[in-house]
Amino acid sequence: MRSKGIGALSIAIAAAGLLYAAAPAFAQQKTITVWFGKGFYKSEDDALLETIKKFEAKTGIKVELSQYAIQDMIPKTVAALDSGTVPDVAYSDSYDVQAQGKWAYEGKLEDLSDILLPMKGAFAPNTLETALLYNDVAKKKAYYGFPLKQQSMHVQIWQDMLEQAGFKQSDIPTKWEDYWSFWCDKVQPAIRKATGQRIYAVGQPMGVESTDSFQSFYTFMDAYNVKLVDDDGKLLVDDPKVRANLISALKDYTDTYVRGCTPPSSTTWKDPDNNVAFHNRTIVMTHNFTISIAAKWLDDANNPALTPEQRAAGKKAYEETIITASFPNKPDGTPIKYRSDVKTGLIFANAKNKAEGKQFVAFLMQEENLRPYVEGALGRWFPVTTASQASPFWQADRHRKAVHAQFTGGTTPFDFTKNWKFTILNNENVWAKAMNRVVSEKVPVDKAVDELIARLKQVAG
Repeated sequence: MRSKGIGALSIAIAAAGLLYAAAPAFAQQKTITVWFGKGFYKSEDDALLETIKKFEAKTGIKVELSQYAIQDMIPKTVAALDSGTVPDVAYSDSYDVQAQGKWAYEGKLEDLSDILLPMKGAFAPNTLETALLYNDVAKKKAYYGFPLKQQSMHVQIWQDMLEQAGFKQSDIPTKWEDYWSFWCDKVQPAIRKATGQRIYAVGQPMGVESTDSFQSFYTFMDAYNVKLVDDDGKLLVDDPKVRANLISALKDYTDTYVRGCTPPSSTTWKDPDNNVAFHNRTIVMTHNFTISIAAKWLDDANNPALTPEQRAAGKKAYEETIITASFPNKPDGTPIKYRSDVKTGLIFANAKNKAEGKQFVAFLMQEENLRPYVEGALGRWFPVTTASQASPFWQADRHRKAVHAQFTGGTTPFDFTKNWKFTILNNENVWAKAMNRVVSEKVPVDKAVDELIARLKQVAG
C-alpha cells in the first residue's frame, strides 16, 4: 500500500511537470514563502522542518517558513490577500471550515488538479472530495486545495474519576437519553459527594469563539438525522421535519447547561478551554474534535523538559486513566456516522512562485514526508491516504485504535463542502449563538431554532 501511494505521487509530479531531480541553476536562487499553522507538539513541527530541509537539499529552492497560531492565520491571510502579497503556500487548521470555499468561489485559489488527480487513488474515501470546490470566476469545479489530514469527534473520560463516583466504563449506557442522564443525574452527584468538590460531569463547549461548539453541535444534529443541505448544497430547512429535529438537537445540547451539568463558563469557552477543564479535573468527560486531550499527556510522558514525576504522571494518564470513546447511539437506536473535517493547504491564484509552490506541495504529499508529519501530532490528526491509515502507528495503543475504528467505520463531510456559504455561518458560529440565546438569554428553544433557520436561509439560501 505504501508503494502504491508513492508511485501515484511520482506520476502526479511528472504529470505536473514538477520533476526536480536535476534542478536547473536558476531554481537554486528561488525562495518560496510558506505559512503554516503552528503544531500542538514539537514532534509535529519537527517533521515539517525535516521535510523542508529535504526539499531544499533536493531542489535548491529555499523555503522561508513562518508559523502562526491558529487564531492568527485567517486574519493574516485576509490581510495578505487584500494587499496582494500572499505566501506561495499556506496551511491553516481553520481554512477549510471558515474560508476556503469562499476563496475558491471568488477565484482567489489556484487549481491543483495537475498534482492531485494523478494521485487520486492514494487518497482514502471522503478526503480528496472535500477540496473539489466551485470557482464562480472560472465557472468550474476543481481541486482548490490539498488535503493533509483529517479529524473527527471523540469523547474523553477520566476513568479514575468515573470509578471514584462508583462506576466503571461498562456502566456507561449506549442509548442516547440514558447516556446523558447517566452523566448528569448519576455521575455528577456521586463525584461531588466522593470528593467534596464542585466537579461537573460534562464539558459542553458553547462559546461563540469555539469551533468545538459547532462541531459538537453537528454531532447532536446528526443524532437527530438533521440534514440541512442536499448533495447539491440546496437548503432543506423549510422541511418541517428538519425544524422539529433541530429543536430536539438544540434542546438536548442546551439541557446539559440548564441542568447544571456543565461549568457555567462553558458558554464563553474558546477551543482550548474544555481541554484545560479536563486536564484540571474539574470535569469528568468532554467531547472534542480530536484526541488532543489524551495526546497532551503522551507528549508530557516524552517531554525531557519535565520532571520524572511529571513524565510518569503523563504516562499513567495516557496509558491507564484516560478513556477515548464514542458517542452513544442516536435516539432511533442506530450508530452515529461521524463528520470528518479534512484539513487543507492552499496555493493562491496571485502567488508569485506558483510553480515552485506546487513542487513543494507535491514533495510534502509524498508518503514518506506526509506520514511523519501526521503521526508527529500523536494521534490528533488522522491520515488522508490509505497507506498511512494502514500504518502500525494506529494500532499502537487504545486511543489510536479507537480513532482508527471510528474513521474506518465510515464518515461524512460537513455541509460547507457542499455549500461554501456555510463557511460564513461557521465563522459567525450561528450554532453557538443559538445555544446562548437559550441558556444565557432564556429564549425558548423553538424560537432560537427559528432564528437559526432564518439566518441559514439569509446566508446560504
